[in-house]
Amino acid sequence: MKITFFGHSCFRLDFAGESILIDPFITGNPVCPVDVATASRGVKHVMISHGHDDHIGDAVAIAITNGATLTANYEICMWAAGKGVEKINPMNSGGSVDLGAFSVALTVAHHSSAGGGSPPIYLGNPHGIVISPKGGKPVYFSGDTDIFSDMALINEIYQPKIGILPIGDRFTMGGKVAALAARRFFNFDVVIPCHYGTFGLIDPDASKFVAGMAGAPQTIVKLPKPGESVEV
Repeated sequence: MKITFFGHSCFRLDFAGESILIDPFITGNPVCPVDVATASRGVKHVMISHGHDDHIGDAVAIAITNGATLTANYEICMWAAGKGVEKINPMNSGGSVDLGAFSVALTVAHHSSAGGGSPPIYLGNPHGIVISPKGGKPVYFSGDTDIFSDMALINEIYQPKIGILPIGDRFTMGGKVAALAARRFFNFDVVIPCHYGTFGLIDPDASKFVAGMAGAPQTIVKLPKPGESVEV
């Protein structure tokens, strides 16, 4: 699997002929080095963790242009359908769907979820996303969240080997707490931090997370720069 980081919490996953774009905040993302067309070329699936504008981003435009399937909670999917998205995959906490080469499940996240205009509108509960390729390593994208003890159940149920966790503090876990979550509740082979270095209100780098992960030498920490890819 190739995972490409576009800054903030936007990731592209390419594997087994599938291309998935998660939380596609590209337009207006101050650290994203590519345009929407480049980031979304060939994308078949768009997945959204929650309704904040820095996560919904360009999801509607990409889903319409590419004819991609948009996976998110029910409220976001209905909102997107009202804006012209034809292929929607509405879900909610704990549900899973077989999408052929992989399955997707939504997990609980401790955050909030509203956006889509001014004033923002309610867009359902926030979620984490587990993508489980058939024959490959499951990926847990936690979405924006705090640490919570039921992460242990997420690990038990889905057994993710690739973790993507927010570390920017203020709006999500900070690096020290995110490292604690990774060490205590998961058995990741690889973990990638996100939601940092984008805006001045959040932590500018991953140093606290890297220091915290020193206590888990079995887990490789990957720090792609925006626009870079890692193979996992």
